[in-house]
Amino acid sequence: MKFLTKNLTVVFWSAIFGEIIGYIVGQLESQTYSSISIAVVTVITALILVNCVTLISGNANK
Repeated sequence: MKFLTKNLTVVFWSAIFGEIIGYIVGQLESQTYSSISIAVVTVITALILVNCVTLISGNANK
């Protein structure tokens, strides 16, 4: 259950921060803003990074 809760939290916050950063960068670069694609990319990237760090850290403590 802790694994699921951690990943849901990562999905929620990475989507929010990705949307904020995507909007700011889109305005600075005068590009179109696609909220769905930004959310998908940031969520997938965050999940991969967080789970890799957890895997590496878990092996370091043994």
